[in-house]
Amino acid sequence: MAQLRIALAQINPTVGDLAGNADLILGAAERATREGAHLLAVPEMALTGYPIEDLALRPSFVRAARAAMDQLADDLEDRGLGDLVVVAGYLDGTPDDAPRIGRPAGSPIDAAALVHRGETLIRSAKHHLPNYGVFDEYRYFVPGDVLPVVRIGGIDVAVAICEDLWQDSGPVAAAADARAGLLLSINASPYELNKNDARYELLARRASEAGCAIAYVNQVGGQDELVFDGDSLVVAPDGAVLARAGQFTDELFVVDLDLPVAQVPAERTSEKATNGMEIRRIVVSAEPVAAFEPRPRVLTPRLDDHEEIYTALVTGLRDYVRKNGFSSVVLGLSGGIDSALVAAIAVDALGTEHVYGVSMPSRYSTDHSRDDAADLAERTGLHYETVPIAPMVEAYLKTTADAGTALTGLAEENLQARVRGTTLMALSNQRGHLVLATGNKSELAVGYSTLYGDAVGAYAPIKDVPKTLVWALARWRNEAATRRGQTAPIPVNSIEKEPSAELRPDQRDTDSLPDYAVLDEILDLYVEGDHGREEIEARGFDPELVQRVLTLTDTAEYKRRQYPPGTKISPKAFGRDRRLPITSRWRETA
Repeated sequence: MAQLRIALAQINPTVGDLAGNADLILGAAERATREGAHLLAVPEMALTGYPIEDLALRPSFVRAARAAMDQLADDLEDRGLGDLVVVAGYLDGTPDDAPRIGRPAGSPIDAAALVHRGETLIRSAKHHLPNYGVFDEYRYFVPGDVLPVVRIGGIDVAVAICEDLWQDSGPVAAAADARAGLLLSINASPYELNKNDARYELLARRASEAGCAIAYVNQVGGQDELVFDGDSLVVAPDGAVLARAGQFTDELFVVDLDLPVAQVPAERTSEKATNGMEIRRIVVSAEPVAAFEPRPRVLTPRLDDHEEIYTALVTGLRDYVRKNGFSSVVLGLSGGIDSALVAAIAVDALGTEHVYGVSMPSRYSTDHSRDDAADLAERTGLHYETVPIAPMVEAYLKTTADAGTALTGLAEENLQARVRGTTLMALSNQRGHLVLATGNKSELAVGYSTLYGDAVGAYAPIKDVPKTLVWALARWRNEAATRRGQTAPIPVNSIEKEPSAELRPDQRDTDSLPDYAVLDEILDLYVEGDHGREEIEARGFDPELVQRVLTLTDTAEYKRRQYPPGTKISPKAFGRDRRLPITSRWRETA
């Protein structure tokens, strides 16, 4: 056995910021060198950010990414960091490849570079390209067929990229054929609830198949709808967790390992694995490193489910605002639970000084709702103002009536929401705030929102959070504050009162929707599980209710297409995950 100190960099890159991302990698390399690491791994596409979507198809960006990788190698050497072996993810391609139908122009690749002493020793490409859920990688990349194996301190380290672990065979099988002592996987694996458990189970299985330990590094931070949770870990061949980094933490995670000494002759540079992949070898240092005192291994405790989800929502909002150049947000405060939770998330993400809440009462707004909005503002310390909308609504109603069309019923209700939306957008234009939409997943599913009204905004933090989970998160956040001796941010009345849009006298959500506990169960089966009407009814739900919920969901697709992006926390979020035609006559009818 030989010793190896590895550093796993949970960094937060920004898509397209080649210079800024290179600085993050250089900073990690400097810290890794100070810590005495022999190998530094940074996440998949760390140099370009991930996902880059159609930027991969732009030749100028591919050229810039490759040039940035070459410059990074030079900079590592120039800063005296050349002795450190660095494995970094970036975008590469083959611009001279002739265009072919079904193959991306320029043959872009999701690449890994092994850098040492100012040189890129091996460039390789992701072998398995995911094409499900939020992933469209067959659209952007071509697969690779090379497994790089670098000998460091007498230990053979094989390198794979993210999906290469999730699919059978490929690099994992090739690593077994290569008799690797460590399989290093660089990743940009988006968060969803319970994915950390799935990752561990996957890594334990793959470590057994590869016959070696696996070191897994993942990025952190938000990118549009996606959030990356870190959770880097090292798993032994028997499935034991040797070390585990934090969730959603920007950190350099250093781990000392005892690994098998390489048995393959150093002069062997290339061979074929049984699955046809090429095993390409290079030697950095054939002799084991000098013995050192290993540091204690860290197993960072996991967050509980509610804290994990809430942290994901905070991270997603913080990075969306910051990476898009905004410094403040504005949202409507109704006194209800949804806007209260969004306000709490915003304050935790950005700080009270950067959050602006606006109460926009109409003639149907109750005193307790106004009081609850003011109470929330006092509890959180956010900026608070009141803009009554009744005069604007009355002026609009009079104008349309004088023109020959009196707005009544639903048209009048939606007008109130649209005046509020216009008010928020006006404040955004005047002051430079980013507007937050406050709708939840349950309402979005059944179309319980008003286009150009409460649906306005640039980001929707709880877009993927069902209503029942909204209440649970609000209670958790208050309990967390109490445990820390702080003021609970969300008024108890906002949590406990019956929800209402307050667009007409004595309105309740249950006037047009079932109890949210029942609604969320049906939606989970239909949206998350893709179950049909008969399967859902077989679970014991009222057939008429099922039919109504499914019809509402199907006919609201046009609204969802126009809704702002929001943080994904579930296995199937509206948007990237669930893509249905707007124009469709298919219905789950009896």
